Amino acid sequence: MSFCADCFKGVRHEGTPEGTMKTIGGIKCYVATPTVDYPKDKAILFLTDALGLKLPNNQLLVDDFARNGFQTVMPDILDDDAVPASLLDPNPPPFDIKAWIASHGRERTRPIVDRVVAALREEGITALAATGYCFGGRYVFDLAFDGVTKVSAVSHPSLLVIPDDLTKYHAEAKAPLLINSCTVDEQFPLAAQAQADAILGEGKFAPGYRREYFDGCRHGFAVKGDMSDPKVKAGKEGALKACVDWFVKYL
Repeated sequence: MSFCADCFKGVRHEGTPEGTMKTIGGIKCYVATPTVDYPKDKAILFLTDALGLKLPNNQLLVDDFARNGFQTVMPDILDDDAVPASLLDPNPPPFDIKAWIASHGRERTRPIVDRVVAALREEGITALAATGYCFGGRYVFDLAFDGVTKVSAVSHPSLLVIPDDLTKYHAEAKAPLLINSCTVDEQFPLAAQAQADAILGEGKFAPGYRREYFDGCRHGFAVKGDMSDPKVKAGKEGALKACVDWFVKYL
């Protein structure tokens, strides 16, 4: 597993989260529901970056999806061991990132996701979308490979093997795929973006494919970007809108 420095940098966003904590399948989740009528058999599974469930930025994004008409569930895929938000401070305290990475492989993370999915099925959810940011993007792909989700969206995904995961997506997945990409991204760089277009674009992936590109942004922009930078603000808002539009179309 590998990450880049931008995976652990960023800016805290202002706002008061409006969702609630709920245990689903034995897993702590942050859940937001629309204030208007919404389809009770559909939900978005929000898979976080390394800063996880408690980061206000993530909670506020979940709330945004709910405001757009989707019940949204953010499970604690990091098993109460997220990277501390203090790493976003100007002078962050020491933290053993290598040890953290080593302890958060698929063997620990995927069973958490599967328990929440199974519980949501039992609650009557028949159609699931998955949206993943950085760390969570890996599992959006894996869920699509296994036919668990109906539609996929990733924003600056990490941990993908390029081009293998793209060719596998083309060959095995049925879920329409949206990728929100940016200018500076060691995890999903410009070359990988071009490969995604070559493998999945121009109608090659029949279920549906779209890649959005946000100029002047860097890895993490859709979650932890600096809202005082007009380009980053536009990127963060644009990535959310792209996901919402994608889910309105396909979920």
